[in-house]
Amino acid sequence: MIPLRDVIPSRTTPYVTVTIIVLNALAWVYELALPAPALDDFIRSWGVVPADVTRSTYVSSMFLHGSWMHVIGNMWYLWIFGDNVEDRMGHGRFVLFYLLCGVGAAIGHVVAQPESLVPTIGASGAIAGVMGAYFVLYPHSRVLTLIPLIIIWEIVELPAIFLLGFWFILQLFSAGATALAATAGASGGIAFVAHVAGFVLGAAGVWVFKQRQPRGEWRYY
Repeated sequence: MIPLRDVIPSRTTPYVTVTIIVLNALAWVYELALPAPALDDFIRSWGVVPADVTRSTYVSSMFLHGSWMHVIGNMWYLWIFGDNVEDRMGHGRFVLFYLLCGVGAAIGHVVAQPESLVPTIGASGAIAGVMGAYFVLYPHSRVLTLIPLIIIWEIVELPAIFLLGFWFILQLFSAGATALAATAGASGGIAFVAHVAGFVLGAAGVWVFKQRQPRGEWRYY
């Protein structure tokens, strides 16, 4: 399922969301400009390596990506859900919330795979936190969603609580499957534990960071 847009307009301009997207895009352009050996060293230096982690990489890693699909997918989800969460928190609180979710997600991955030497990069953990916050704030919002079928692709409106809940359950089961594979000596390419940790942190942290709902806020049905 691929979300296309939600039905809730922002009351304010999402400056922080746009800035985060721009920073990720600039970082991706810089990665593309690096030759392969230099790029490998760059990712290893600024990504989170659980077995040899440094504090700065908890932040730097969330602005780096590994492929076009990786960066486009992450920024697309942030664009859809980030503006409304930023709108409800305020710009300053949203910056802190986003960074804390990203750091917390990375820590979750480190705890789950403390001996891994594979660098982990991506904004997925932080964006999962944004999705967790949206799940709490706007459960009855509807999201226009593209559903790939075998022959045709269907576009339907789904309740946010269903779409995001399904996504979270999928990440939870995937994290469990990855853990079982790791015990057998296999390693996966996606840090599902970071997704789970980010979502949970976002769903819990939104109660601290959200502002009181203003009178006359737009309603949805």
